[in-house]
Amino acid sequence: MKLNEAVAIRIKELCKERELTQYKLSMKSGVPQSTLSTIMSCSFPSVKLRIIYEICEGLEITITEFFDSPLFQRENIVD
Repeated sequence: MKLNEAVAIRIKELCKERELTQYKLSMKSGVPQSTLSTIMSCSFPSVKLRIIYEICEGLEITITEFFDSPLFQRENIVD
């Protein structure tokens, strides 16, 4: 899978665990809902690290915890 797909899947997983909608995550993180929607639909090829950091703040996790997933293992990511 592509990196942007892995990011989208990871955000969906974490929101599901915390019972958060995109709207609630937007309110907690300060990331506009339109931006979250674009990330979740993989509408652009990459996501700025700053946005991922803000999403992590809204999820109340560290960026290390965000990327600590098999989704981000080298063999699972393609160019």
